[in-house]
Amino acid sequence: MIRSTLAIAAGKLARHATRLRGGGSALPGLVTERIDPGILAHTLADLPGGVVVVSGTNGKTTTTKMLVALLRAHGQRVFTNPTGSNFTRGVISAMLSEVPLSGRLDADWAVLELDEAHALHFAAAVAPTHALLLNVARDQLDRFAEIDQTAQLLTRLAEQTTTGVVLNVDDSFISRIHRSVGPDVSVGWFGVDPACADRLPELQEADVREVDGAAALPVTADASLLLVHDERSFTVTGSGADVGPVTLRQRGLAAMINATAATATARAVLGERFEPGVAATTLASVTPPFGRGEVIDVDGQPLELVLVKNPAGFTVALGTYGSEPVATMIAINDNYADGRDVSWLYDVSFESLREQGVALTSGVRGWDMALRLQYDEVPVERTETDLDAALEQFLHEHADGPKRIFCTYTAMMHLRRRLAARYGLARFGEDAQ
Repeated sequence: MIRSTLAIAAGKLARHATRLRGGGSALPGLVTERIDPGILAHTLADLPGGVVVVSGTNGKTTTTKMLVALLRAHGQRVFTNPTGSNFTRGVISAMLSEVPLSGRLDADWAVLELDEAHALHFAAAVAPTHALLLNVARDQLDRFAEIDQTAQLLTRLAEQTTTGVVLNVDDSFISRIHRSVGPDVSVGWFGVDPACADRLPELQEADVREVDGAAALPVTADASLLLVHDERSFTVTGSGADVGPVTLRQRGLAAMINATAATATARAVLGERFEPGVAATTLASVTPPFGRGEVIDVDGQPLELVLVKNPAGFTVALGTYGSEPVATMIAINDNYADGRDVSWLYDVSFESLREQGVALTSGVRGWDMALRLQYDEVPVERTETDLDAALEQFLHEHADGPKRIFCTYTAMMHLRRRLAARYGLARFGEDAQ
């Protein structure tokens, strides 16, 4: 106990110091963990509700925010890692703002977004009671190697979950995980209604070994299925009373699938306490996490930040936003958090940008992005690899109209900080509570 108290005190001091310097979301967690390697178990293992881990390639941050909102709307006290720092040290850093020196969180549940690999490090310290597994796609292959490796990581996470897992019926890498869960662990499902199945190919990567796909899975009555009405409006059917129609503040099929996943998990966690009307009202009020379709008022004109980090995610983003007549900037970095290998850009079709063109490419790989666009005959007005200079040029030259920036993770973080300082936005993490 004394060791945990010292670790929390040191972490709080480190958190204060890093906030004064404007960043460092994982450093306080590193300090705390070095002093007390068992800090996660000491603070999270005895929560009265349990621990829900959200993992998968795409949609973790948005889905986690939605799930937290749903549980809180049902009267539950929830601790989460709202900044999207999804390594174990990021979880500890988030915890430092809420946990007293005694080490006892005032929460019923922990709902945590975790990177596919770090979810296993977390589970080694604290076995999740519930896991929501979203999807598997090619992403950061320098870290995860083959796509099968990512699927194996998520399978192992499900094997360590003690009470319930929620799986994506439309992703064969995820749906087959139901064979690996423990005999006393319940399995819930989410997916897209068959009436909207023609919209799925843009999102899913099929596992060619799964010949029968989802057809053989028992997911009729107990699945939460997405019925799409338009680009923002949908209903979640199945598993009892319908939720919706709901109109999200975030556009696109991906956001609606995330909402369906969050709804399925809230139902699994809350059981008979789940209220469809409360869920519908709550989902309609959730704002996009920063950088994930977030719209910023820039001198009276909208600027939309859209995170892209792999072929599936970029393809969905272009399908949602790509053909609109707005000034477009693309910022591509290849830092560790982005993935060093950017060859994935060649698995994305940029033809939807051909007519409008791209005003500016930027980031460490700004020239690589410009070359990729040339292959798809997309005109590029300018390349400026320095993100600060590029942002200034983009805002100045397109001041009189709507703008959009597609950006990888570290580019988004950099640009979001600059925009926050310039336009008085909430800083990283402050708008996610």
